[in-house]
Amino acid sequence: MRSLLASLLLLGAFLLGACSHYQLGTGGKLAFKTLYIAPVQSETMLPQARALIGTQVREAFLRDGRVTLVSSAEEADAVLSVTLKSFGREASVAKATDAGLARKFNLTLRTACDLTLKDGTALLKQRIVTVQREDYIDRGQLQAEYEMLPVIAEKLSVELTHAVLDTW
Repeated sequence: MRSLLASLLLLGAFLLGACSHYQLGTGGKLAFKTLYIAPVQSETMLPQARALIGTQVREAFLRDGRVTLVSSAEEADAVLSVTLKSFGREASVAKATDAGLARKFNLTLRTACDLTLKDGTALLKQRIVTVQREDYIDRGQLQAEYEMLPVIAEKLSVELTHAVLDTW
């Protein structure tokens, strides 16, 4: 019985010792501490999306907290530029008797982002970030896409945060 207890205590000591070096987060050091997020540019037919996506991206970086957002490129160690490249929809569910009556679409937003340090070094150059979301069309296609845009913007902001801040 004593040898079993001693074995369990020894095992517990090894496990606690192994966990003592655990660290939350990536542990990687970023090349910048302050970030300026330039106004979102758009090459799509979604002019209203620029402000919404810009706001969501800023909020995602604020929530993350690994960098400080600044209000001008001159104050920043790095500048993030995001361009909306394309927005598309593809029918994924249609009525069996009429393929023209689609009920569900896959919405895809494709962006390109650049991350440039103050000295001109490009950490990301035209990095493509694509997000998809399914949407059911039961209230009109334009209205459904308009209502889905904040959801797509939130998903994009998370992907952009990971692309910029996570260790490559």
